[in-house]
Amino acid sequence: MRRLEKRIFTLNDEIAAMRRDERLAAEELIFHQHLHDDAFRDAVASDHPMDRADARETGADVARFERHLEELARQRAKLEAERDRLLARLDRQL
Repeated sequence: MRRLEKRIFTLNDEIAAMRRDERLAAEELIFHQHLHDDAFRDAVASDHPMDRADARETGADVARFERHLEELARQRAKLEAERDRLLARLDRQL
């Protein structure tokens, strides 16, 4: 197997791993969104400083997971673009 083909297979494996990571991060995001919804509701209902602090903290967790998910998507897109470039190069060689 040529070096170019090996690199394409490696990229496919990396992309598959990124997709798994994205799915896991999306599930974590949903979990944290639910926690934030509950904390926000508690903060509004009680207006207690501790509940407001919890709501801020859970909101920060949601934002962090959203950024993480966006970064994973960017990395995957970059790998897919590289794979597409290599596939086009391989196609020209055939």
